[in-house]
Amino acid sequence: MTAYTQLQTRLQAEPNTWLITGVAGFIGSNLLETLLKLNQRVVGLDNFATGHQRNLDEVQTLLTPEQWANFSFINGDICNLADCQKAVTGVDYVLHQAALGSVPRSVADPITTNATNISGFLNMLVAALDAKVKRFVYAASSSTYGDHPALPKVEDTIGKPLSPYAVTKYVNELYADVFGKTYCMQSIGLRYFNVFGPRQDPNGAYAAVIPKWISSMIKNEPIYINGDGETSRDFCFVNNAVQANLLAATTPNQDAINQVYNVAVGDRTTLNELYAQLLQNLLPHFLHLGSFKPIYREFRAADVRHSLADISKVATRLGYAPTQRIGQGLELAMSWYIGRAIEQKAL
Repeated sequence: MTAYTQLQTRLQAEPNTWLITGVAGFIGSNLLETLLKLNQRVVGLDNFATGHQRNLDEVQTLLTPEQWANFSFINGDICNLADCQKAVTGVDYVLHQAALGSVPRSVADPITTNATNISGFLNMLVAALDAKVKRFVYAASSSTYGDHPALPKVEDTIGKPLSPYAVTKYVNELYADVFGKTYCMQSIGLRYFNVFGPRQDPNGAYAAVIPKWISSMIKNEPIYINGDGETSRDFCFVNNAVQANLLAATTPNQDAINQVYNVAVGDRTTLNELYAQLLQNLLPHFLHLGSFKPIYREFRAADVRHSLADISKVATRLGYAPTQRIGQGLELAMSWYIGRAIEQKAL
């Protein structure tokens, strides 16, 4: 029995109260679904800047009325300290997912990214500290590795940030470390590597590559590959990210606390390989893709060339064991991606 399986059994017998910031977002709503299915009590905070009411509505359809009754929602902003203080009241664990993601967004508007990702993060740290929560788990980012060329990426070795977004996520780690040393606050940071899965938004200028490409391919719209297509990423199915959050929040291992961990699968997939996998999944349903070809263009500024995680630290200290690699994750998520793209096409 894995550490995560044991934890799920224990949580079902021991309800706790969790706060998920960014609960209407992609990862936040998946955390919400999992925790409510485990009969936990959940408070959710979101201002719908990038999250969607439809994500919460979809989660509700997947639960019993009794499970959904354990969820309370606060329409609020982490940039407002009073909202943060309200949200953490009576909470055991904080899963802080709220942020303005996207490297291009941060390049276009570094001020707003900084306000949300640094000032908002600090508000949440202070509110959680004052409320004496048991542990503060936060979404860090693989962008923190910056220009360091070594593969795989190991937590203790980073380079210089390549974007304003990367700067903000590194500052989160610095603040969490200082709060641990200064106030004895327990926190764990999770450096996500290209998470994908159901409820990931395929729309907008800053959509992640997998949902954006799937949507465009279904609609017979052009997709663009930056560079020669040999850029690689460690794609991580969202169930793995959920597992890491729950293990981090509840681990009894004192050596695991006030640390930062890679959350990935330890595989490297090029953009060309990703396109081939998507085509293989979609072609049986959309025959027009038989003649579909991607368009190659210049490499995007502020992007890293290759990304691959070493997950030995998170496996050893938290008992993390990814349950889906990219192929399995795509198979599980594809029906959702297709349904969402068809729904958007009909509008």
